Amino acid sequence: MIVKVCGLTSLMDSLTALDAGADALGFNFWPGSPRYLKDTAFLADLPEGFWRVGLFVNEDPDRVRETMQRYRLDIAQLHKMEPLEGVRVWRAIPVTGRLTQAEIDAAQAEAVVLDTPAGALEGGTGQSFDWSLAGGLSGKIVLAGGLDATNVAKAIRQLKPWAVDACSRIEIEPGKKDRTKMRAFIEAARKEFQTVC
Repeated sequence: MIVKVCGLTSLMDSLTALDAGADALGFNFWPGSPRYLKDTAFLADLPEGFWRVGLFVNEDPDRVRETMQRYRLDIAQLHKMEPLEGVRVWRAIPVTGRLTQAEIDAAQAEAVVLDTPAGALEGGTGQSFDWSLAGGLSGKIVLAGGLDATNVAKAIRQLKPWAVDACSRIEIEPGKKDRTKMRAFIEAARKEFQTVC
């Protein structure tokens, strides 16, 4: 079971997430996001042993591949994009209604990120969607959207996702994490995953 923290923009926040037990860290390469990664130098100082996930929105496929190679990213999390050949892909789906297994299977991705519709922001609203809309789905589901230490255990019990992903609910401001909340989220998710598995 995977615990991911997204929207990281600094070395200290990234190291805190890893120290708390995160399996994957998300870095936003979409210029339209308030969490856009302007300063990428710290990526070179991160240790090994976790998944580096790059978030891209409606981006040129060649630029995605080039960015992944340059920053040693493991996974491309794609929003409003078709799958890419030769790249590990997680595809984001905003949950606007009841999802079917056929929609999940058609994603052509290693995993599917289910998130709250965010309009032009493409995520990071801090709001949860109605989890019942994703009930009964199988496969590698990454549950995102409004998760923190107060609700992640309930979300895991209800949907049994393969992974959970938090961003804005564990922030002081966009791109700057509240390290206490971040640690609490990771610890709550890890504890619940151990219980249900």
